[in-house]
Amino acid sequence: MKLIIAIVQPYRLEEVKQSLYSADIQLMTVSEVLGHGRQGGATEVYRGNRESGNLLRKIRLEIAVNDDYVERTISAIVKGAKTGELGDGKIFVYNLEECVRIRTEERGHVAIG
Repeated sequence: MKLIIAIVQPYRLEEVKQSLYSADIQLMTVSEVLGHGRQGGATEVYRGNRESGNLLRKIRLEIAVNDDYVERTISAIVKGAKTGELGDGKIFVYNLEECVRIRTEERGHVAIG
C-alpha cells in the first residue's frame, strides 16, 4: 500500500481529476494549500488574476492506493497536471503501513477501496 501526495497548480485540478477518473482512481482527498518551489515568489496566474508573493496557491491531493495502482496513479496525475512550465508540481510516494475502514473495521489492502 502506498500514499501518494501530489502538489499541483489549482487551475489544473479538473484535468487531474478527470485523468484519475479515466484511470479508475476514484478515491482522493483534495486540499488548498500555500507554498512554493523553485519559482520562489514568482508571479503566477490564478483564475485570470496575477498573483505574486512568497507563498502561492497550490492543490494537494492525497491518494491511498494498493501497490498495483501506483504507476497508473502517477501517470494520471502527470497527464492531468503537466504543462511543461515551471511550477507544475511534485508527486511524493510513501509506504503506507496500515489502512482501516472505520465503518467495517476492515484493514489493509481491502480497506483502501
